[in-house]
Amino acid sequence: MVRRLGEFFTKVMEKYLPDAYLFAVILTFISMVLALIFTDAGFMGAINAWWNGIWGILAFAMQMTLILVTGHSLALAPPVKKLLSRIADVANTPAKAVFIVALVAGFCSWLQWGFGLIVGGLLAVEIARRVENVDYPLLIGAAYAGFLTWHMGISGSAPLTIATPGNPANHIEKLTGRVVPVTETMFAPWNFWPAMFLIVTVAVLLVRAIPSREKTRPLSKDAIARLVEEELKEEAERKEVKVETWAQRIENSRLINYCFAAMGVVYLVNYFIKKGFALDLNLVIGIFLFLGIILHERPINYVHAVNKAIRGAGGIALQFPLYGGIQGLMMGTGLASVIAGWFVAISNQRTFYMLQYWAAGLINVFIPSGGGQWAAQGAITVKAAQMMGKDAVKAAMMVAWGDQWTNMIQPFWALPLLGLANLKARDIMGYTTLVLLWSGLVLSIVALLIA
Repeated sequence: MVRRLGEFFTKVMEKYLPDAYLFAVILTFISMVLALIFTDAGFMGAINAWWNGIWGILAFAMQMTLILVTGHSLALAPPVKKLLSRIADVANTPAKAVFIVALVAGFCSWLQWGFGLIVGGLLAVEIARRVENVDYPLLIGAAYAGFLTWHMGISGSAPLTIATPGNPANHIEKLTGRVVPVTETMFAPWNFWPAMFLIVTVAVLLVRAIPSREKTRPLSKDAIARLVEEELKEEAERKEVKVETWAQRIENSRLINYCFAAMGVVYLVNYFIKKGFALDLNLVIGIFLFLGIILHERPINYVHAVNKAIRGAGGIALQFPLYGGIQGLMMGTGLASVIAGWFVAISNQRTFYMLQYWAAGLINVFIPSGGGQWAAQGAITVKAAQMMGKDAVKAAMMVAWGDQWTNMIQPFWALPLLGLANLKARDIMGYTTLVLLWSGLVLSIVALLIA
């Protein structure tokens, strides 16, 4: 049954899902129409909100790009690549291949979403080179499915925002004067264990979705040959260390590299001693930045890794302003509050968390940025929780859950992975639709149980 559903959704996506850029443009038109129907902003008011949103998201876009680039650069470090190669050796059948990719991508995305996306993609490509008759789009879909639990994890925007004192978007602090530590969000049992459950069960689900032999689309031999050639070239460049000039000695100096990294390590150690495990977005970026610098050993090696990683951010650089425009449109006209308000209006004590989760899932289709969605929905959700006597922290995490949930049918964050794999969103979204349905059922039940 799962295999047939996977094949059905794959056919639907291949036929109807447009390129990710056109997907964003179509969502812009839909948002405009909804704003004109359900708000009093008027046409020029909506146009102005859209235009301001395009440019108002640039600072956050830079943070998201850095998370992606530092995560990708870390994944390219030789120790990480060597570890991935050893993991790939274990995946000697299609079932093992899919299960391992989904599992590794899930755990790594929980640690840091940019790192998880790229590690999952690199592992999928590495396995596709070695295992015959494994469906390549399914492997890449499994890598993207790991992204499902990112907002329940260490780099989650919403839990990091409400853990940051003085953050303008910390709505819980504004209403209650309280900063919420991550031990009460990402490490709370009602959040942590469902995340672990989903990571494992999604891997099992995708194994069940492996297509029949005649419908399997393996990585082509030409593509495998190109990958091997590229890898050999990169390895040769790393080994050919030129130190003929003073500039080249500086570029390849381990001493300079480690001294610079030590500055970041000293700050991080001092920070954790003073403030405990209180993460924020910039801190997560810093951890992966300096960890990548250390593992690449030489300054110029890290420069090369970043140059390669930045290519995967091209789609995000193009489309983030488009989604910033949609975010501006939904927030500036009040459309996001209207949509969230619909779900609040039909909520009761038992269904409040679940319906906020669903509302977040719907809004995420239009605003696929965790921080952007929190800015759009967080305030109304926290206020509604306070009015209904519900836990504001759990309500905040419902926004996080919904934000990650519908990423499985929102191709925006798949762009760097698809660029790495040389695939289109329509190639993998049939499989991730299965993940959407399963995770929606699981987290809806959990939301009811913790009410």
